[in-house]
Amino acid sequence: MNLASEWITRGVSKLRTTEAAEKAQASADEGKPAAKAPPPVRSTHERLKATLRRGAEALAPRVLRRLMEDLQAASAEQVSEVEGGRRAKDVIDWYASAAPGERQDLWLLVCEQFGPDAERLQRARQHYDEADSELERGQAEIALRRALSSARTRLLQRFAVPAGGMRFLLDLRSELLALPKSDKRFAALDAELEHLFSTWFDVAFLELKRLSWDSPASLLEKLIQYEAVHDIRSWTDLKNRLDSDRRCYGFFHPRLPGEPLIFVEVALVDDISDSIVPLLDESAATADISRASTAIFYSISNTQTGLRGVSFGDSLIKHVAQTLSAEFPRLRTFATLSPIPGFRSWLTKNGTPLLARMSDKPRGELARALGLAPKAELDAAVLLEAAEKAAQLPQNSPVRRALLWCAAHYLGKESNNGKPLDPVARFHLGNGARVERLNWGGDPSAKGAKQSFGLMVNYLYDLKKIDKHRGLLAQGRMPVSRDIESLIKG
Repeated sequence: MNLASEWITRGVSKLRTTEAAEKAQASADEGKPAAKAPPPVRSTHERLKATLRRGAEALAPRVLRRLMEDLQAASAEQVSEVEGGRRAKDVIDWYASAAPGERQDLWLLVCEQFGPDAERLQRARQHYDEADSELERGQAEIALRRALSSARTRLLQRFAVPAGGMRFLLDLRSELLALPKSDKRFAALDAELEHLFSTWFDVAFLELKRLSWDSPASLLEKLIQYEAVHDIRSWTDLKNRLDSDRRCYGFFHPRLPGEPLIFVEVALVDDISDSIVPLLDESAATADISRASTAIFYSISNTQTGLRGVSFGDSLIKHVAQTLSAEFPRLRTFATLSPIPGFRSWLTKNGTPLLARMSDKPRGELARALGLAPKAELDAAVLLEAAEKAAQLPQNSPVRRALLWCAAHYLGKESNNGKPLDPVARFHLGNGARVERLNWGGDPSAKGAKQSFGLMVNYLYDLKKIDKHRGLLAQGRMPVSRDIESLIKG
């Protein structure tokens, strides 16, 4: 038998074996009941008309109808805000003890049953599109705005009326934001809440307050709870952060007394800080604030997950800078000492192609330091392994210089849709700061090593150039200092 015949014979044999196995499996499956397809998901419109609960639905139709009646009573146009708020409080009380699935049923009702009138909205849009003059267009715009205003908006406004109502809405949105991004069922409710919060929490309605060691203990506990950058380890640690050479300010809303929405911790020093260690050192001597020329914002923490997308951090920094300038006329410099939380993960994914762009001389020096041939291809994994001993690297180490070069690229060049990749850089550059200086070993903690090999960065707030820096960012150019530019060039 020739080779071709042998190949055909083996192929037929395999085919028969496969067919036999399939037949055996089919025989084994014969007689088994077919798997039932999951029941189709019903809208609240269908469920409100039904008599029985189906599948994984949390609330029975009868209970869903009763909840619907309570929501309608709270949002009714003919009742006063006070009465609507009282009825909304009944729903809030029910919600407090509701199971997760039952809460989601309420969200579905709010989304599907209280939206804008589709026909009215379509007519208003058509009227706007067909307007022939500025006068007609202005009137059509008013009609369109009214058509967009829905019972959902009124319902959420009524929820905010009773005591604790604003807290309820913030917590509700926090729950929505915790859902998988693929779950789009509640997108309309989330968008409506974000829009309302952007109005209710406008900086014009917020109050800037200084927090000190003399503040109520309940408020100081909030600082410990919400600190997001450098954990507060003890009451002694907190007292150090509120000492005479420090300041802590927060924005407060009148409907959330005793609850800072965002707070910033500031150190008054005589130069831009390059390490977090002395700022957090509880045994360090108190600085002479009469000589302070620099305010270092070393921790900024948002406290309300439900306010994601509502920005007032830039206003906080500006207000604090103005307040400090009035109290300390010698202050000339306002800067941060910030972590670089996304650097390590970004370098792990993008380091190899970045290293390929390195100039010949530093590339050869790095290769030799890593034990490779001068012209060998550099793999980010090898650099990352060497960087694990970052704290032990001398100042002239090629590995150290390479990490600084990579970090300068990350902060000064890498963007997504014109915005910095790093979340902290995105915040500060978006507020008009510039990348001022990288600090080796700025955060030697385990968290600092995990995020950025201990690197920290100063963002400088030049109050006269904030608009200029924002303009650069709008053009897709990261505002950076000459030091950072020199690092990028290598």
